[in-house]
Amino acid sequence: MSLTSEEIDDINLLVQYDLANTQAGLKVHQREASATTVETAARLYRRGLTTMDDGGYLTSLGLEAAEHAQALMTILRAK
Repeated sequence: MSLTSEEIDDINLLVQYDLANTQAGLKVHQREASATTVETAARLYRRGLTTMDDGGYLTSLGLEAAEHAQALMTILRAK
């Protein structure tokens, strides 16, 4: 099983959230961000992972997903 490009984009956006500060969200500016990033932010919102379609804060499900994504990145980058 391979990840789709959309799933990779989702993971890449999830790992940008600061897990040490759940009160810090992300804001995806439609005029400054790539179309892919804008679409990814909206997709995470539709899946119930974030509070806004342009980033916002992680929901409890989003927090769990971001924790797993960031843990995976840590494991993969270990030397």
